Amino acid sequence: MTNPVEIKRGDSPIVLGLPHTGTYVPDDIATKLNDRGHELADNDWHIHTLYDGVLDGATTVRATFHRYVIDANRDPEGVSLYPGQNTTTLVPLTDFDGENIWDVAPTEEDIAYRAATFHAPYHKALAAELERVRAKHGVAILYDCHSIRSNIPFLFDGTLPDFNVGTNLGTTCDPMIETLTSEICSQAEGYSAVLNGRFKGGWTTRHYGRPEINQHAIQMELAQSTYLTAEEAPWTYDESRAAKLRTHLAEILKTLADLAPALRGKS
Repeated sequence: MTNPVEIKRGDSPIVLGLPHTGTYVPDDIATKLNDRGHELADNDWHIHTLYDGVLDGATTVRATFHRYVIDANRDPEGVSLYPGQNTTTLVPLTDFDGENIWDVAPTEEDIAYRAATFHAPYHKALAAELERVRAKHGVAILYDCHSIRSNIPFLFDGTLPDFNVGTNLGTTCDPMIETLTSEICSQAEGYSAVLNGRFKGGWTTRHYGRPEINQHAIQMELAQSTYLTAEEAPWTYDESRAAKLRTHLAEILKTLADLAPALRGKS
């Protein structure tokens, strides 16, 4: 079986979380998906490529499994992040358009197995890297990397901004992390940005964001139109768009890395 998590250790205070770039689906699960499910459309396509090398020394923790196996950015107890709004569950039953993805829906036993086999190892690794980085620097900043189609009526109205910064209304990180990140995004020419809009930070950001112990977390949800040729299969990486976007991502991550030492004594 493919290892559920890939780790690249660095010496920076920044840890990049990559919960949704994986495409691995074990055969016994794949046979239960319907044709729509087999498309694996709901993926943060190429995000690990987009961020590769953007910040020297950053640690990366990447889930290799697809979110249809189990969603690494959901509460393992199944609690909704956005009560009253359409969303997808710990093991999604539908895609982002609200369409069924299973011929044979997962049972409670299936979900428990997947949580233990995929979800738990990813978060064990992520927690360990945050602890390692925090022990080294006295502070750790988790930057959770995401992307999504910019138009999904089932999930949100209208067109999503290009940069969607989430801090759960300022609770998951020091205010300067939120402020500096938002300023860079809002000043990026040709891009739109929002702070704590539709995406306020997923379970990962909320779970690990503990400023009181010098462990900070922030989520970046990018509109896929910023770096893909089109927001549809075959989900082609656009080198020109990506290169332009990477300059802004590099500025964000370098700014946060430079800020980190000043955060050590604030808890």
